[in-house]
Amino acid sequence: MLAIARRYYREDQSKVDIARDLGISRFQVARLLQEARRTGLVRIEIGSPGHVDEDLSGRVAERLGLARVIVVEAHPSAPQSTFDFVGAALAAELERVVTEGASVGLAWSRATPAMVRSLRRLPPCTVVQLSGAIYPPAGLPGSVEVTREVAASAGGTAHILYAPLVVPDPETADGLRRQPEIAAALARADHLDVAVLSIGAWRTGSSAVYDLLGASDRERLSATGTVGEVSGRLLGPDGRPVITDLDDRVIGATLDQLQAADLRLTSASGAERRTATVAAVRAGLVSTLIIDDALAQALIDGEPLLHP
Repeated sequence: MLAIARRYYREDQSKVDIARDLGISRFQVARLLQEARRTGLVRIEIGSPGHVDEDLSGRVAERLGLARVIVVEAHPSAPQSTFDFVGAALAAELERVVTEGASVGLAWSRATPAMVRSLRRLPPCTVVQLSGAIYPPAGLPGSVEVTREVAASAGGTAHILYAPLVVPDPETADGLRRQPEIAAALARADHLDVAVLSIGAWRTGSSAVYDLLGASDRERLSATGTVGEVSGRLLGPDGRPVITDLDDRVIGATLDQLQAADLRLTSASGAERRTATVAAVRAGLVSTLIIDDALAQALIDGEPLLHP
């Protein structure tokens, strides 16, 4: 059944050709294809990957009490393709809202390299790195490179945090924050016109911060009720900050600075980020939400949500 489905749907072979090669009738091929669909071995989805689903966007916006939600169709794409689609939508929104002379804060996510590739040009503006350096998987630019590239697309100035996102102890973090360039970049986060943020679920593969920590830190912080993070700031399910020693070890904008940005363009993808996304909305970290259809459907289908 699987061999027939692959030949028919992936290799575009005719039922007659498949039947001849396998020594069965074309009617048997047709019955097996029908059975493959009935049992779920084959699933057929109709959509336009990368396009905005206006209806689903409106439903999620109403569900979460947000003024603007952008849902991009990503199925049946691979995970990196999903990041690419979300990043392209993020780029289009950034181009729409950034004005000349604006101060734009940028936190790294798997979608931001795709955002940079999709950017055509921004008005002259200042770009501020909101969290310390992240060194992503091979082939993806890190947070420093992304910040510089966004600034270059605007013909503006990049303010870089030359420090890791998480350091081993508060003393090291304090020393780094006193470095003149780092202190100046962090101070600029006080007056952001636009903050580009992302939501991480507190689990392996869904949060850059979680993946940076050792097993003991992960276990200890999970016990605090943390469900997600935004730019290294931990959140509980009700959107309230989870205050731990990690706050003193993170090099980046504070939660207050992120919340104070005039406009917060916040992205996420994957159904596993549902609870973290709700927490971020409740925390006031989302003005415009940019997500994929899998996460959108999880937000619609899950248990009732209280508006923030």
